[in-house]
Amino acid sequence: MALEIEKKFLVKDDTWRAHAAGIVYRQGYISVSEEHTVRVRMAGKRGFLTIKGGSVGGGRQEFEYQIPTADADEMLTTLCTKPLVEKKRYNIAFAGFTWEVDEFFGENDGLIIAEIELEYIDQPFPKPDWVGAEVTGDSRYYNASLATYPYRAWKKQ
Repeated sequence: MALEIEKKFLVKDDTWRAHAAGIVYRQGYISVSEEHTVRVRMAGKRGFLTIKGGSVGGGRQEFEYQIPTADADEMLTTLCTKPLVEKKRYNIAFAGFTWEVDEFFGENDGLIIAEIELEYIDQPFPKPDWVGAEVTGDSRYYNASLATYPYRAWKKQ
């Protein structure tokens, strides 16, 4: 069993782009609840099925399996709620940590979020200058939420 501990932040500016090369992601959700999510993802040309448990004490169980590309495409087309979450993910090394910066497109265009995965809940980590306000506890920024209530919709309110 894998335990995922991550923190999410808004991105303040574009200075991170100088250090980044990205991969296009398309993902959708078969099931979403407080207790679990079941996600299908295409990362570049690779397909994945991911099952995540509910958040407990800042972490959650995560199980991820590579699946055939054709299966992932079919699930995204026929089983996942719409709209799909479309983004480009950039991995950026900084002070011994890897930051994942997600630049969203489609219905979530204009949103850029930085995430860092930690080994334990209170692990200290340095923040690059381009990292802004923390949004870890704000469920609007969860990818599963962005699939059902896209950034464009709630940004207008």
